Amino acid sequence: MLFSAFAFLLGRALATPSALSARADQAAAQAYASTSDLKYKLGAVDPPISGTGNPGDASTWSLSIDDTESGYKQKISGFGGSVTDATVTVINALSSDQRSQLLKELLTSDGANLSLLRHTIAASDLSGPPAYTYDDNSNNADPSLSGFNLGDRGTAMANLLKEIKGVRSDVTIFGSPWSAPGWMKRNRVLTGNADNNSLDTQYYSQYAQLFVKYLQAYAELGVTVDAITIQNEPLNTQGNGHITMLQEADEAAKVTHDFIGPALRGAGLDTQIWAYDHNTDTPSYPQTVIDAASEYVQATAWHCYASNLDWTILTDFHNKNPGKSQYMTECWTSPTTPWYQSSKNTVGPLQNWAEGSLMWTLGTWTEASDGTFGPYIPGGCSTCRGLFVVDGAAKTFEYTVDYYMLAQFSKYIPKGAVILSGSGSHSYDGYSGVQSVASKNPDGTRTVVIENTFDNDIYLTLNTTSGEKWSGNLLANSVTTWVLP
Repeated sequence: MLFSAFAFLLGRALATPSALSARADQAAAQAYASTSDLKYKLGAVDPPISGTGNPGDASTWSLSIDDTESGYKQKISGFGGSVTDATVTVINALSSDQRSQLLKELLTSDGANLSLLRHTIAASDLSGPPAYTYDDNSNNADPSLSGFNLGDRGTAMANLLKEIKGVRSDVTIFGSPWSAPGWMKRNRVLTGNADNNSLDTQYYSQYAQLFVKYLQAYAELGVTVDAITIQNEPLNTQGNGHITMLQEADEAAKVTHDFIGPALRGAGLDTQIWAYDHNTDTPSYPQTVIDAASEYVQATAWHCYASNLDWTILTDFHNKNPGKSQYMTECWTSPTTPWYQSSKNTVGPLQNWAEGSLMWTLGTWTEASDGTFGPYIPGGCSTCRGLFVVDGAAKTFEYTVDYYMLAQFSKYIPKGAVILSGSGSHSYDGYSGVQSVASKNPDGTRTVVIENTFDNDIYLTLNTTSGEKWSGNLLANSVTTWVLP
Protein backbone atom coordinates (compact mmCIF):
# COMPACT_ATOMS: atom_id res chain seq x y z
CA MET A 1 0.00 0.00 0.00
CA LEU A 2 1.29 3.44 -0.94
CA PHE A 3 0.17 5.18 2.22
CA SER A 4 1.45 4.02 5.60
CA ALA A 5 -0.82 3.40 8.58
CA PHE A 6 -1.66 6.43 10.67
CA ALA A 7 -2.62 6.10 14.31
CA PHE A 8 -6.21 6.90 15.12
CA LEU A 9 -6.96 7.09 18.86
CA LEU A 10 -10.39 7.61 20.42
CA GLY A 11 -11.76 8.85 17.11
CA ARG A 12 -9.08 11.50 16.71
CA ALA A 13 -5.80 11.43 14.80
CA LEU A 14 -3.08 14.01 15.41
CA ALA A 15 -1.92 16.12 12.49
CA THR A 16 1.79 16.57 11.89
CA PRO A 17 2.70 20.27 11.66
CA SER A 18 5.14 21.59 9.06
CA ALA A 19 6.38 24.92 7.81
CA LEU A 20 4.25 25.91 4.84
CA SER A 21 4.01 28.57 2.20
CA ALA A 22 1.22 29.34 -0.22
CA ARG A 23 1.38 28.88 -3.97
CA ALA A 24 0.42 31.90 -6.03
CA ASP A 25 0.15 30.44 -9.52
CA GLN A 26 -3.54 29.41 -9.53
CA ALA A 27 -6.91 30.31 -8.09
CA ALA A 28 -8.82 28.69 -5.25
CA ALA A 29 -9.23 25.01 -4.50
CA GLN A 30 -12.40 23.10 -5.34
CA ALA A 31 -14.04 20.07 -3.73
CA TYR A 32 -16.63 17.53 -4.86
CA ALA A 33 -18.14 14.58 -3.02
CA SER A 34 -20.36 11.53 -3.39
CA THR A 35 -21.91 9.93 -0.32
CA SER A 36 -23.07 6.38 0.30
CA ASP A 37 -26.69 7.50 0.54
CA LEU A 38 -26.29 9.46 -2.74
CA LYS A 39 -27.40 12.68 -1.09
CA TYR A 40 -24.28 14.02 -2.80
CA LYS A 41 -23.51 12.79 -6.33
CA LEU A 42 -20.32 14.45 -7.57
CA GLY A 43 -21.71 17.49 -5.79
CA ALA A 44 -19.77 20.61 -4.89
CA VAL A 45 -18.91 20.82 -1.19
CA ASP A 46 -16.94 23.29 0.89
CA PRO A 47 -13.41 23.43 -0.56
CA PRO A 48 -10.34 23.04 1.63
CA ILE A 49 -8.74 26.19 2.95
CA SER A 50 -5.06 27.02 2.75
CA GLY A 51 -3.41 26.53 6.12
CA THR A 52 -4.71 25.08 9.35
CA GLY A 53 -8.48 25.27 9.74
CA ASN A 54 -10.72 24.84 12.76
CA PRO A 55 -11.94 21.25 13.13
CA GLY A 56 -14.24 22.10 16.00
CA ASP A 57 -15.42 18.87 17.61
CA ALA A 58 -14.74 16.77 14.51
CA SER A 59 -12.30 13.88 14.47
CA THR A 60 -9.11 14.77 12.66
CA TRP A 61 -6.77 13.04 10.24
CA SER A 62 -3.52 13.95 8.51
CA LEU A 63 -2.21 13.02 5.06
CA SER A 64 0.97 13.97 3.22
CA ILE A 65 1.80 13.96 -0.49
CA ASP A 66 5.03 14.54 -2.36
CA ASP A 67 4.01 16.85 -5.19
CA THR A 68 7.58 17.49 -6.31
CA GLU A 69 9.23 15.52 -9.10
CA SER A 70 10.75 13.15 -6.56
CA GLY A 71 7.22 11.99 -5.74
CA TYR A 72 6.17 11.23 -9.32
CA LYS A 73 5.07 7.63 -9.90
CA GLN A 74 2.99 6.04 -12.68
CA LYS A 75 1.15 7.85 -15.46
CA ILE A 76 -2.60 7.27 -15.61
CA SER A 77 -4.17 5.59 -18.65
CA GLY A 78 -7.72 5.86 -17.38
CA PHE A 79 -10.73 4.44 -15.58
CA GLY A 80 -13.82 2.66 -16.79
CA GLY A 81 -15.74 -0.59 -17.03
CA SER A 82 -16.29 -3.63 -19.18
CA VAL A 83 -18.33 -3.36 -22.36
CA THR A 84 -20.04 -6.76 -22.33
CA ASP A 85 -22.78 -8.08 -24.60
CA ALA A 86 -25.11 -7.09 -21.76
CA THR A 87 -23.83 -3.51 -22.03
CA VAL A 88 -24.38 -3.49 -25.79
CA THR A 89 -27.90 -4.90 -25.41
CA VAL A 90 -29.06 -2.37 -22.83
CA ILE A 91 -27.50 0.63 -24.60
CA ASN A 92 -29.14 -0.43 -27.85
CA ALA A 93 -32.50 -0.46 -26.04
CA LEU A 94 -32.28 3.28 -25.31
CA SER A 95 -33.84 6.00 -27.41
CA SER A 96 -31.44 7.93 -29.60
CA ASP A 97 -31.47 10.96 -27.29
CA GLN A 98 -30.94 8.90 -24.14
CA ARG A 99 -28.16 6.91 -25.80
CA SER A 100 -26.32 10.06 -26.85
CA GLN A 101 -26.69 11.56 -23.39
CA LEU A 102 -25.43 8.40 -21.71
CA LEU A 103 -22.32 8.08 -23.87
CA LYS A 104 -21.51 11.76 -23.47
CA GLU A 105 -21.81 11.55 -19.70
CA LEU A 106 -19.78 8.35 -19.48
CA LEU A 107 -16.94 9.47 -21.72
CA THR A 108 -16.52 13.22 -21.33
CA SER A 109 -16.06 15.76 -18.56
CA ASP A 110 -19.84 16.30 -18.63
CA GLY A 111 -19.88 13.15 -16.50
CA ALA A 112 -17.44 10.45 -15.44
CA ASN A 113 -14.82 11.15 -18.13
CA LEU A 114 -14.06 7.42 -18.58
CA SER A 115 -11.06 6.73 -20.82
CA LEU A 116 -10.23 3.02 -20.37
CA LEU A 117 -12.63 0.28 -21.48
CA ARG A 118 -12.40 -3.50 -21.58
CA HIS A 119 -14.56 -5.33 -24.08
CA THR A 120 -15.44 -8.99 -24.16
CA ILE A 121 -14.17 -10.92 -27.19
CA ALA A 122 -17.32 -12.91 -28.00
CA ALA A 123 -19.44 -14.27 -25.15
CA SER A 124 -18.85 -13.82 -21.44
CA ASP A 125 -21.07 -14.70 -18.50
CA LEU A 126 -22.78 -11.34 -19.15
CA SER A 127 -24.07 -12.33 -22.57
CA GLY A 128 -27.54 -13.53 -23.34
CA PRO A 129 -27.69 -17.24 -24.23
CA PRO A 130 -26.46 -19.07 -26.18
CA ALA A 131 -22.71 -18.81 -25.57
CA TYR A 132 -20.67 -18.23 -28.71
CA THR A 133 -17.23 -17.44 -30.11
CA TYR A 134 -16.17 -15.91 -33.42
CA ASP A 135 -15.53 -19.33 -34.99
CA ASP A 136 -17.93 -21.91 -33.59
CA ASN A 137 -18.37 -23.67 -36.96
CA SER A 138 -21.11 -25.89 -35.52
CA ASN A 139 -18.33 -27.17 -33.23
CA ASN A 140 -16.61 -28.88 -36.15
CA ALA A 141 -12.84 -28.49 -36.37
CA ASP A 142 -11.90 -25.49 -38.52
CA PRO A 143 -8.09 -25.41 -38.74
CA SER A 144 -8.20 -22.95 -41.67
CA LEU A 145 -10.52 -20.62 -39.66
CA SER A 146 -12.72 -20.35 -42.74
CA GLY A 147 -15.73 -20.21 -40.45
CA PHE A 148 -14.55 -17.05 -38.68
CA ASN A 149 -17.44 -14.62 -38.32
CA LEU A 150 -18.15 -11.85 -35.82
CA GLY A 151 -21.83 -12.64 -36.09
CA ASP A 152 -24.61 -10.26 -35.09
CA ARG A 153 -23.37 -9.79 -31.53
CA GLY A 154 -19.72 -9.33 -32.43
CA THR A 155 -20.71 -6.78 -35.07
CA ALA A 156 -22.95 -4.97 -32.59
CA MET A 157 -20.04 -4.84 -30.14
CA ALA A 158 -17.71 -3.38 -32.77
CA ASN A 159 -20.32 -0.83 -33.83
CA LEU A 160 -20.80 0.38 -30.26
CA LEU A 161 -17.04 0.65 -29.72
CA LYS A 162 -16.79 2.68 -32.92
CA GLU A 163 -19.50 5.00 -31.61
CA ILE A 164 -17.61 5.29 -28.33
CA LYS A 165 -14.43 6.19 -30.20
CA GLY A 166 -16.45 8.86 -32.00
CA VAL A 167 -17.41 10.43 -28.67
CA ARG A 168 -13.92 10.10 -27.20
CA SER A 169 -11.16 9.45 -29.71
CA ASP A 170 -8.42 8.88 -27.11
CA VAL A 171 -10.25 6.14 -25.18
CA THR A 172 -8.09 3.07 -24.62
CA ILE A 173 -9.85 -0.20 -25.51
CA PHE A 174 -8.62 -3.69 -24.72
CA GLY A 175 -10.27 -7.03 -25.36
CA SER A 176 -10.46 -10.23 -23.30
CA PRO A 177 -11.83 -13.65 -24.39
CA TRP A 178 -13.62 -16.03 -22.02
CA SER A 179 -12.78 -19.14 -24.04
CA ALA A 180 -11.44 -20.45 -27.31
CA PRO A 181 -14.01 -22.17 -29.56
CA GLY A 182 -15.10 -25.55 -28.25
CA TRP A 183 -13.46 -27.44 -31.10
CA MET A 184 -10.06 -25.99 -30.08
CA LYS A 185 -10.36 -27.36 -26.54
CA ARG A 186 -9.39 -30.77 -25.24
CA ASN A 187 -12.96 -31.46 -24.10
CA ARG A 188 -14.40 -30.17 -27.40
CA VAL A 189 -17.11 -28.06 -25.72
CA LEU A 190 -17.48 -24.34 -25.13
CA THR A 191 -19.45 -24.68 -21.88
CA GLY A 192 -20.84 -27.37 -19.63
CA ASN A 193 -17.75 -29.42 -18.80
CA ALA A 194 -14.84 -28.44 -16.57
CA ASP A 195 -12.85 -31.60 -17.36
CA ASN A 196 -10.00 -31.12 -19.86
CA ASN A 197 -11.21 -27.53 -20.22
CA SER A 198 -8.05 -26.24 -21.86
CA LEU A 199 -6.52 -25.65 -25.28
CA ASP A 200 -5.62 -28.61 -27.44
CA THR A 201 -1.94 -28.12 -28.24
CA GLN A 202 -2.50 -28.93 -31.91
CA TYR A 203 -4.52 -25.70 -32.23
CA TYR A 204 -2.07 -23.21 -30.71
CA SER A 205 -1.40 -21.67 -34.12
CA GLN A 206 -5.12 -21.34 -34.90
CA TYR A 207 -5.69 -19.82 -31.48
CA ALA A 208 -3.12 -17.13 -32.29
CA GLN A 209 -4.57 -16.49 -35.73
CA LEU A 210 -8.03 -16.12 -34.19
CA PHE A 211 -6.74 -13.03 -32.37
CA VAL A 212 -5.33 -11.67 -35.62
CA LYS A 213 -8.64 -12.19 -37.44
CA TYR A 214 -10.61 -10.58 -34.62
CA LEU A 215 -8.36 -7.52 -34.52
CA GLN A 216 -8.48 -7.15 -38.29
CA ALA A 217 -12.26 -7.57 -38.38
CA TYR A 218 -12.74 -4.87 -35.76
CA ALA A 219 -10.34 -2.58 -37.60
CA GLU A 220 -12.37 -3.05 -40.78
CA LEU A 221 -15.41 -1.84 -38.84
CA GLY A 222 -13.51 1.24 -37.63
CA VAL A 223 -12.26 0.10 -34.22
CA THR A 224 -8.60 -0.11 -33.26
CA VAL A 225 -8.21 -2.37 -30.24
CA ASP A 226 -5.21 -1.16 -28.25
CA ALA A 227 -4.47 -4.30 -26.22
CA ILE A 228 -5.59 -7.84 -25.48
CA THR A 229 -5.39 -10.30 -22.64
CA ILE A 230 -5.21 -13.81 -24.07
CA GLN A 231 -7.60 -15.40 -21.54
CA ASN A 232 -9.92 -14.00 -18.90
CA GLU A 233 -9.30 -15.55 -15.49
CA PRO A 234 -7.08 -18.35 -16.80
CA LEU A 235 -7.10 -20.22 -13.47
CA ASN A 236 -10.91 -20.28 -13.33
CA THR A 237 -12.39 -23.43 -14.81
CA GLN A 238 -16.08 -24.16 -14.23
CA GLY A 239 -18.72 -26.38 -15.72
CA ASN A 240 -22.43 -25.68 -16.04
CA GLY A 241 -23.21 -22.67 -18.22
CA HIS A 242 -20.26 -20.50 -17.22
CA ILE A 243 -17.78 -19.80 -20.03
CA THR A 244 -14.23 -20.53 -18.89
CA MET A 245 -10.98 -22.06 -20.10
CA LEU A 246 -8.07 -23.21 -17.97
CA GLN A 247 -4.67 -21.93 -19.06
CA GLU A 248 -1.74 -22.60 -16.76
CA ALA A 249 1.13 -20.12 -16.56
CA ASP A 250 3.62 -22.26 -18.49
CA GLU A 251 1.13 -22.71 -21.32
CA ALA A 252 0.28 -18.99 -21.39
CA ALA A 253 4.00 -18.21 -21.57
CA LYS A 254 4.54 -20.63 -24.46
CA VAL A 255 1.46 -19.53 -26.38
CA THR A 256 2.35 -15.86 -25.96
CA HIS A 257 6.02 -16.25 -26.91
CA ASP A 258 5.77 -18.84 -29.67
CA PHE A 259 2.39 -18.10 -31.24
CA ILE A 260 0.35 -15.00 -30.35
CA GLY A 261 3.21 -12.49 -30.08
CA PRO A 262 4.77 -13.52 -33.41
CA ALA A 263 1.34 -13.72 -35.08
CA LEU A 264 0.46 -10.16 -34.13
CA ARG A 265 3.82 -8.84 -35.32
CA GLY A 266 3.64 -10.90 -38.48
CA ALA A 267 0.30 -9.31 -39.28
CA GLY A 268 1.73 -5.82 -38.75
CA LEU A 269 -0.33 -5.23 -35.60
CA ASP A 270 1.06 -3.20 -32.70
CA THR A 271 -1.62 -4.42 -30.29
CA GLN A 272 -0.28 -4.76 -26.77
CA ILE A 273 -0.51 -8.01 -24.79
CA TRP A 274 -1.39 -7.74 -21.10
CA ALA A 275 -0.58 -10.85 -19.10
CA TYR A 276 -2.74 -12.82 -16.68
CA ASP A 277 -6.11 -11.03 -16.13
CA HIS A 278 -6.80 -12.72 -12.80
CA ASN A 279 -6.38 -12.43 -9.03
CA THR A 280 -3.53 -10.99 -6.97
CA ASP A 281 -2.96 -14.25 -5.06
CA THR A 282 -0.86 -15.83 -7.84
CA PRO A 283 1.69 -13.20 -8.93
CA SER A 284 3.97 -16.02 -10.06
CA TYR A 285 1.65 -16.49 -13.05
CA PRO A 286 2.27 -13.16 -14.82
CA GLN A 287 5.93 -13.33 -13.75
CA THR A 288 6.26 -16.65 -15.59
CA VAL A 289 4.70 -15.12 -18.71
CA ILE A 290 6.89 -12.01 -18.58
CA ASP A 291 10.04 -14.05 -17.96
CA ALA A 292 9.35 -16.11 -21.07
CA ALA A 293 7.79 -13.51 -23.37
CA SER A 294 8.88 -10.09 -22.15
CA GLU A 295 9.37 -8.75 -25.67
CA TYR A 296 5.67 -9.31 -26.40
CA VAL A 297 4.12 -8.36 -23.04
CA GLN A 298 3.65 -4.72 -22.04
CA ALA A 299 1.50 -5.02 -18.92
CA THR A 300 -0.15 -7.20 -16.29
CA ALA A 301 -3.89 -7.24 -15.57
CA TRP A 302 -5.27 -7.97 -12.09
CA HIS A 303 -8.71 -8.75 -10.64
CA CYS A 304 -10.04 -8.00 -7.15
CA TYR A 305 -11.31 -11.43 -6.09
CA ALA A 306 -8.45 -12.88 -4.03
CA SER A 307 -9.75 -14.08 -0.65
CA ASN A 308 -7.08 -12.07 1.17
CA LEU A 309 -6.95 -9.13 -1.20
CA ASP A 310 -3.68 -7.23 -0.89
CA TRP A 311 -2.95 -4.57 -3.48
CA THR A 312 0.63 -4.13 -2.23
CA ILE A 313 1.41 -7.18 -4.35
CA LEU A 314 1.34 -4.74 -7.29
CA THR A 315 4.13 -2.72 -5.69
CA ASP A 316 6.19 -5.87 -5.23
CA PHE A 317 5.50 -6.77 -8.85
CA HIS A 318 6.47 -3.28 -10.01
CA ASN A 319 9.76 -3.48 -8.13
CA LYS A 320 10.57 -6.72 -9.98
CA ASN A 321 9.27 -5.47 -13.33
CA PRO A 322 9.66 -1.67 -13.36
CA GLY A 323 9.27 -1.42 -17.13
CA LYS A 324 5.86 -3.13 -17.23
CA SER A 325 2.52 -1.40 -16.73
CA GLN A 326 -0.21 -2.73 -14.43
CA TYR A 327 -3.99 -2.39 -14.44
CA MET A 328 -6.89 -3.44 -12.23
CA THR A 329 -9.12 -4.84 -14.97
CA GLU A 330 -12.09 -6.38 -13.17
CA CYS A 331 -14.05 -5.98 -9.96
CA TRP A 332 -17.75 -6.78 -9.79
CA THR A 333 -20.39 -4.41 -8.46
CA SER A 334 -23.77 -5.42 -7.10
CA PRO A 335 -26.37 -4.38 -4.53
CA THR A 336 -24.60 -6.87 -2.25
CA THR A 337 -21.17 -5.24 -2.53
CA PRO A 338 -20.36 -2.30 -0.21
CA TRP A 339 -20.96 1.27 -1.29
CA TYR A 340 -17.20 1.75 -1.59
CA GLN A 341 -16.63 -1.28 -3.85
CA SER A 342 -15.49 0.76 -6.84
CA SER A 343 -13.52 3.32 -4.83
CA LYS A 344 -11.75 0.75 -2.62
CA ASN A 345 -10.66 -1.22 -5.66
CA THR A 346 -9.47 1.91 -7.41
CA VAL A 347 -7.59 3.68 -4.64
CA GLY A 348 -5.75 0.51 -3.59
CA PRO A 349 -4.41 -0.31 -7.06
CA LEU A 350 -3.50 3.35 -7.72
CA GLN A 351 -1.51 3.47 -4.48
CA ASN A 352 0.42 0.48 -5.82
CA TRP A 353 1.42 1.44 -9.36
CA ALA A 354 -1.73 0.58 -11.33
CA GLU A 355 -2.27 2.88 -14.31
CA GLY A 356 -6.01 2.37 -14.40
CA SER A 357 -8.99 0.64 -12.82
CA LEU A 358 -12.14 -0.89 -14.32
CA MET A 359 -15.35 -2.25 -12.87
CA TRP A 360 -17.39 -5.25 -14.02
CA THR A 361 -19.57 -4.26 -15.79
CA LEU A 362 -20.41 -0.98 -17.51
CA GLY A 363 -24.15 -1.50 -18.00
CA THR A 364 -27.00 -3.96 -17.26
CA TRP A 365 -30.77 -3.99 -17.04
CA THR A 366 -32.41 -2.64 -13.91
CA GLU A 367 -33.07 -5.20 -11.19
CA ALA A 368 -35.72 -7.78 -12.06
CA SER A 369 -38.32 -9.04 -9.61
CA ASP A 370 -36.16 -12.08 -8.85
CA GLY A 371 -33.17 -9.91 -7.93
CA THR A 372 -31.22 -10.51 -11.13
CA PHE A 373 -29.87 -8.02 -13.66
CA GLY A 374 -28.33 -9.23 -16.91
CA PRO A 375 -28.57 -10.20 -19.67
CA TYR A 376 -26.49 -13.14 -18.48
CA ILE A 377 -25.61 -16.72 -19.40
CA PRO A 378 -27.30 -19.26 -17.10
CA GLY A 379 -24.60 -20.18 -14.61
CA GLY A 380 -22.99 -16.75 -14.98
CA CYS A 381 -23.24 -13.69 -12.76
CA SER A 382 -26.97 -12.99 -12.48
CA THR A 383 -26.51 -10.42 -9.68
CA CYS A 384 -23.77 -8.35 -11.33
CA ARG A 385 -25.07 -4.79 -11.62
CA GLY A 386 -23.60 -2.24 -14.01
CA LEU A 387 -22.26 1.23 -13.30
CA PHE A 388 -25.49 2.25 -15.00
CA VAL A 389 -28.75 0.36 -15.36
CA VAL A 390 -31.35 0.61 -18.11
CA ASP A 391 -35.11 0.32 -17.74
CA GLY A 392 -36.02 -1.50 -20.93
CA ALA A 393 -39.69 -0.58 -20.79
CA ALA A 394 -39.16 3.12 -20.13
CA LYS A 395 -36.01 3.27 -22.31
CA THR A 396 -34.23 5.32 -19.65
CA PHE A 397 -31.06 4.86 -17.60
CA GLU A 398 -29.75 5.75 -14.17
CA TYR A 399 -26.36 5.57 -12.47
CA THR A 400 -25.55 3.41 -9.47
CA VAL A 401 -23.54 4.26 -6.37
CA ASP A 402 -20.56 2.46 -7.93
CA TYR A 403 -20.58 4.88 -10.86
CA TYR A 404 -20.39 7.93 -8.61
CA MET A 405 -17.61 6.54 -6.43
CA LEU A 406 -15.52 5.61 -9.47
CA ALA A 407 -16.24 9.00 -11.06
CA GLN A 408 -14.71 10.74 -8.03
CA PHE A 409 -11.43 9.47 -9.52
CA SER A 410 -12.11 9.37 -13.26
CA LYS A 411 -13.66 12.82 -13.55
CA TYR A 412 -10.80 14.59 -11.81
CA ILE A 413 -7.70 12.46 -12.53
CA PRO A 414 -7.33 12.81 -16.31
CA LYS A 415 -5.52 10.54 -18.71
CA GLY A 416 -1.84 11.49 -18.56
CA ALA A 417 -1.90 12.57 -14.90
CA VAL A 418 0.94 11.30 -12.72
CA ILE A 419 0.25 9.61 -9.39
CA LEU A 420 2.13 11.08 -6.41
CA SER A 421 3.65 9.25 -3.49
CA GLY A 422 2.14 9.95 -0.10
CA SER A 423 1.47 8.73 3.41
CA GLY A 424 -1.20 8.70 6.09
CA SER A 425 -3.85 6.34 4.72
CA HIS A 426 -5.06 3.55 6.97
CA SER A 427 -8.03 1.21 7.30
CA TYR A 428 -9.02 -0.70 10.43
CA ASP A 429 -10.73 -4.08 10.61
CA GLY A 430 -13.93 -3.89 8.62
CA TYR A 431 -12.37 -1.26 6.32
CA SER A 432 -13.25 1.78 8.45
CA GLY A 433 -10.67 4.48 7.85
CA VAL A 434 -9.30 6.99 5.38
CA GLN A 435 -7.66 6.01 2.09
CA SER A 436 -6.32 8.50 -0.41
CA VAL A 437 -4.38 8.94 -3.62
CA ALA A 438 -3.17 12.12 -5.32
CA SER A 439 -2.08 13.12 -8.81
CA LYS A 440 -0.28 15.92 -10.62
CA ASN A 441 -2.36 16.74 -13.69
CA PRO A 442 -1.28 17.84 -17.16
CA ASP A 443 -2.68 21.34 -16.54
CA GLY A 444 -0.55 21.75 -13.39
CA THR A 445 -3.36 21.24 -10.88
CA ARG A 446 -3.27 18.52 -8.27
CA THR A 447 -6.08 16.11 -7.47
CA VAL A 448 -6.49 14.44 -4.09
CA VAL A 449 -9.18 11.77 -3.79
CA ILE A 450 -10.05 10.78 -0.22
CA GLU A 451 -12.27 7.87 0.80
CA ASN A 452 -13.79 8.24 4.28
CA THR A 453 -15.41 4.99 5.40
CA PHE A 454 -16.09 6.19 8.95
CA ASP A 455 -19.70 6.84 9.96
CA ASN A 456 -18.70 10.35 11.04
CA ASP A 457 -17.23 13.41 9.35
CA ILE A 458 -13.45 13.78 9.44
CA TYR A 459 -11.51 17.05 9.42
CA LEU A 460 -8.50 16.47 7.17
CA THR A 461 -5.18 18.26 7.08
CA LEU A 462 -3.02 17.71 4.00
CA ASN A 463 0.68 18.57 3.94
CA THR A 464 2.62 18.77 0.67
CA THR A 465 6.34 18.42 0.07
CA SER A 466 6.19 21.66 -1.93
CA GLY A 467 5.45 23.42 1.35
CA GLU A 468 1.69 23.82 1.60
CA LYS A 469 -1.01 22.88 4.08
CA TRP A 470 -4.66 22.41 3.18
CA SER A 471 -7.52 21.68 5.57
CA GLY A 472 -11.14 20.73 5.09
CA ASN A 473 -14.06 18.51 6.03
CA LEU A 474 -14.80 15.03 4.69
CA LEU A 475 -18.40 13.89 4.92
CA ALA A 476 -19.16 10.58 6.62
CA ASN A 477 -19.17 7.53 4.31
CA SER A 478 -18.05 9.47 1.29
CA VAL A 479 -15.46 9.85 -1.41
CA THR A 480 -14.29 13.46 -1.70
CA THR A 481 -12.09 14.96 -4.39
CA TRP A 482 -10.01 18.08 -3.83
CA VAL A 483 -8.67 19.86 -6.88
CA LEU A 484 -5.82 22.08 -5.73
CA PRO A 485 -4.16 24.93 -7.61
